[in-house]
Amino acid sequence: MDGQGAAPRPDRDLRLDDVACLIEQGKITAARGLLMLEAPAMDTGRAAVAPADSSGEIDQVLQELDSLIGLGKVKRLVRGIKAFIEVQRLRSLEHLAAEPLVLHMVFKGNPGTGKTTVARILGKVFKEMGVLQKGHLCEVERADLVGEYIGHTAQKTRDQIKRALGGILFIDEAYSLARGGEKDFGKEAIDTLVKAMEDHKDDLVVILAGYLREMEYFLRTNPGLKSRFPIHIEFPDFTLEELLKIAEMMLQKREYVTATEAAEALAAHLRSRLELGEENAGNARLVRNLIERAVRLQAVRLTGRGAPDRGPFTRKDLMLIVRDDILAAVAEDEEAGE
Repeated sequence: MDGQGAAPRPDRDLRLDDVACLIEQGKITAARGLLMLEAPAMDTGRAAVAPADSSGEIDQVLQELDSLIGLGKVKRLVRGIKAFIEVQRLRSLEHLAAEPLVLHMVFKGNPGTGKTTVARILGKVFKEMGVLQKGHLCEVERADLVGEYIGHTAQKTRDQIKRALGGILFIDEAYSLARGGEKDFGKEAIDTLVKAMEDHKDDLVVILAGYLREMEYFLRTNPGLKSRFPIHIEFPDFTLEELLKIAEMMLQKREYVTATEAAEALAAHLRSRLELGEENAGNARLVRNLIERAVRLQAVRLTGRGAPDRGPFTRKDLMLIVRDDILAAVAEDEEAGE
């Protein structure tokens, strides 16, 4: 230099300006900008170039969330979590105090209300935002964590944690870890889990899931756990209208349609179960089981009608679920006691 120009700025300041400019132009998100700042600078001192902005991928994941039937409050909370992460990273970019990203959660609700599906979507969101490296879902239950003798539980739990690193450890029926009291090995699993949450706070999200009442009792008996899980999401049972939409969506994906009488029979059965207040009546798994049975029983009906001169099946024959298929599925459902 000729000595008359301004002194060159440090690499960090130069990169900060570059990244801020890209954010202002809408070319990258704040989250991607922070990742670029955290990456080693190139020889030129300019920002390391990200392979691609992830905003499009995040939008696709959120569209997957929006396509789920019902779950309005859950969807709003997920978008709120995404916004919180973006704003905190933007504040860090501007050297403002930022809240720590403690994203461990408790999911409360009956089986079949979407808890696992939403957890998997959150993993994808966190991956695209750079919060988690892999974003995969590692789903476990008590048997995967609790051993049969002293020391066995800690090792089993650590093995599952290692498998989940970079993603989400989803513990279903988490309250079962405390069902045996102080002498139960479940307490050892909880202690190991709490330590791992601290040791791997930047690369692991833990979600505890289970029935509403059982989870609330579980957290009351473990006050140390409650403070470590700041996000609580309640998954309500599905309404009749939502269950029927779920059934319709499942059939469409399989390229089946229901005759009017069949749809009415399905609605009548689901309405009856809801009105009786049966356990898991507002459950998407119930609908899925009914649809899968109806599809199988339709195949039995078609191949068992024994009319050799009938000719080949038409496209409509192969797609149509009739009232008898639904009634037969309902009968199997009741026989199985589901």
